Amino acid sequence: MAIFLKTEDEIELMRKANQLVGLTLAELAKNIKPGVTTLQLDKIAEEFIRDHGAIPTFKNFPNPFGGPFPASICTSVNDVVVHGIPDKNTVLHDGDVISVDCGTLLAGYNGDSAYTFQVGEVSDEVKTLLSVTKESLYKAIECSVAGNHLGDIGQTVQDYCESHGYGIVRELTGHGIGKEMHENPQVPNYGRRGNGTKLKAGMCIAIEPMVTLGARNIYLAKDKWSIKTRDGKPAAHFEHTVAIRKGKAEILSTFEEIERVLNNI
Repeated sequence: MAIFLKTEDEIELMRKANQLVGLTLAELAKNIKPGVTTLQLDKIAEEFIRDHGAIPTFKNFPNPFGGPFPASICTSVNDVVVHGIPDKNTVLHDGDVISVDCGTLLAGYNGDSAYTFQVGEVSDEVKTLLSVTKESLYKAIECSVAGNHLGDIGQTVQDYCESHGYGIVRELTGHGIGKEMHENPQVPNYGRRGNGTKLKAGMCIAIEPMVTLGARNIYLAKDKWSIKTRDGKPAAHFEHTVAIRKGKAEILSTFEEIERVLNNI
């Protein structure tokens, strides 16, 4: 399993690609509201990415189960955990949640990040799910340092989310990232501390907790892309791309612009 360590120059290029992902998600945050279709969001994202000199990585991404991904972002609403396909018939309603996963290819390097948005007023139960899932991401990043192991990341996410009664999706993982959107190693959201690949300075990984309000069981929808919860309960998904360092991981993507929009700053 080849894992490519990045140079400082490569990490800088990845930061730029990931910062663009954050700006794209912030642009979408301005438009996520009841009555908007997921296809409208996709068009906004693609135009924004291309206007900034990048390519939407997800568009035409190959699928082992069917045709290539037809859109520029994944829009996963309510019980869709990940990989939801934007379309004109999926209209956002008050009380929904939507995970938007976005990838860019800029100057030969990839950015990848995801954020789960509230649409209008959501229930307190779902607000807590989103909060805990995002907190688990940052807790995982805290232990993503050289000398630790992938199992440290996985157990951190698992312990924190399961302590709140949530399910951890096991069939899908985070991943290495660089010149390719998906590189080694896989980054599970469950595991045991001290197990798995040892983290080294220069590794770049996308950490992405995928957490369900109910049971962790999932299935592949008829579109051959969307992954849904079997019990129909909502899920949350947050993702950052990070560079492994000695002492403290460096987050290359950003939620700052997104949350500035959401908080009307």
